[in-house]
Amino acid sequence: MCADTPDFARALKEAGLRVTQQRVTVMSVLMDCGDHPNADEVLARAKGVDDSISLATVYRTLASLEEAGIIRKLAIENAPARYESTPAAEHDHIVDIDTGEVIEIASDEINLLREKIVQQLGYDIISQTTLIRARKRG
Repeated sequence: MCADTPDFARALKEAGLRVTQQRVTVMSVLMDCGDHPNADEVLARAKGVDDSISLATVYRTLASLEEAGIIRKLAIENAPARYESTPAAEHDHIVDIDTGEVIEIASDEINLLREKIVQQLGYDIISQTTLIRARKRG
């Protein structure tokens, strides 16, 4: 398991969640990955740390972490949902429709434009997720 286990336990406690070894393991998998795994991928990685974890445990943990705001679920049309730790800064995603790869787009310009438009309409952004389905030019 990763060295940040006490931080994961603290984050779970602060979110009002019970600290279990399985939750810490799933959380460490999500926080330590550089991609956007689906539940099956989270399970496969978590089993590398704790082979007692089941798919049902992964799904329950993902739902709890999402509800607590620790992770974000990316619902992708016609594909399994993918997950990422809740980002410090908002960003958008491109989904390659041929490979399923999820690519982050971090752009201050997009964020400023989004904020400007929403404010002009008299709103404050609470959360946002933009998913662009695209195909790589070949």
